[in-house]
Amino acid sequence: MEEKKKEEIKRYLLFGPPGTGNKVTLSGLLNFIDGLWSACGGERIIVFTTNFVDKLDPALIRKGRMDKHIEMSYCGFEAFKVLAKNYLDVVEEIKMTPADVGENLLPKSEGEEGETCLRRLIEALKEEKEEAKRRVEEEVKQKKEEEEEKKRRKEKKAEKEAKEEEEKKKKKKIEENGDVEH
Repeated sequence: MEEKKKEEIKRYLLFGPPGTGNKVTLSGLLNFIDGLWSACGGERIIVFTTNFVDKLDPALIRKGRMDKHIEMSYCGFEAFKVLAKNYLDVVEEIKMTPADVGENLLPKSEGEEGETCLRRLIEALKEEKEEAKRRVEEEVKQKKEEEEEKKRRKEKKAEKEAKEEEEKKKKKKIEENGDVEH
């Protein structure tokens, strides 16, 4: 039964109401949407998209039919950074300016596809990520070496102070006893 219902919905979405050819009428669409809600047992999410929301009939977008309206405007640089971070595993340490992004996104030749440009950008981001990772590793290594050097200097200073203290004790002992050790 569930498979039959799915086929019916698919047919309706592809070809419109039975007997109407390829035309989808507003009332047919509204009846279909309302029918989906009444026929479905649980909650459902239906996604509608349009480039011209102002041209939609108010009956279609009223509360109860479409409860959530999300405007998805053009992808700006900040939005792109979020998408790249979430889906490309790009880290914040990557320093790529909008100009660098644009350079990688712009076609290098007239016939170059958009997908090629995106791949080039992704590759540039990956390279920058590796470079950032290498820089972080170098910084950690340098910091570790500096800490070790600091520790050696501290130990050397402690040894020197211990020697000086020992010399002072010897001098004091000589002054007190009048003995000279050879």
